[in-house]
Amino acid sequence: MKRILIVEDDKSIAQLEKDYLEVNGFEVDMAYDGETGLSKAMNADYDLLLLDLMLPGKDGFEICKQLRSEKDMPILMVTARKEDIDKIKGFGAGADDYIVKPFSPGELVARVKAHLERYERLTKKSASGKETNTEKEIVAGNLRIQPEAWRVFVGEKEVKLTNKEFELLLFLASNPNIVFDKEKLFDRIWGMDSFGDTATVTVHINRIREKIEDDSTNSKYIETIWGAGYRFKL
Repeated sequence: MKRILIVEDDKSIAQLEKDYLEVNGFEVDMAYDGETGLSKAMNADYDLLLLDLMLPGKDGFEICKQLRSEKDMPILMVTARKEDIDKIKGFGAGADDYIVKPFSPGELVARVKAHLERYERLTKKSASGKETNTEKEIVAGNLRIQPEAWRVFVGEKEVKLTNKEFELLLFLASNPNIVFDKEKLFDRIWGMDSFGDTATVTVHINRIREKIEDDSTNSKYIETIWGAGYRFKL
């Protein structure tokens, strides 16, 4: 049974989310403020986090940033705010998706299931929970990408990427020397059902560069083709 943590200060909304998720076979835990939510997320094992943006104590952005340095799981931002800058900021903090209130319970459950399934596919976990590592790694200069193990190395140092960062890097590296515009990348990585816009792609490209490049302003791996998009140089 997959475990979901809901961090939401509106108890009626949190309970509604909990009820629908439990009906669909999930085990659900709840927290009503940022500090408690962060503590639970850091000290217990959850498969997915539903994280409200505006919380007492610590807000969703701060929690997301702290979690991403320690934990690897899908994070869905839940908020009543619709501004694009908040969406981009949320993705920049490491969120995997952004769902705006009010939303239907069916949409919430569908998104949770979709992200859990995507995460399972990315990590390639077997029924025993062990990872396989049969697919040949991608090597470009000092960069090594292991698709099945879901690991990235720069030299001998492992680099930690979020789900979407890894998926975006893997897609580009698996299709080297081909230019993809932001619309194509957004559709391929986030899908048509995701909130946000193509500026999200730029945010994630910049975060990947900061992690894998010696000089993120002079990229060796992911090249910007002005007016066209991005390509992975190999």
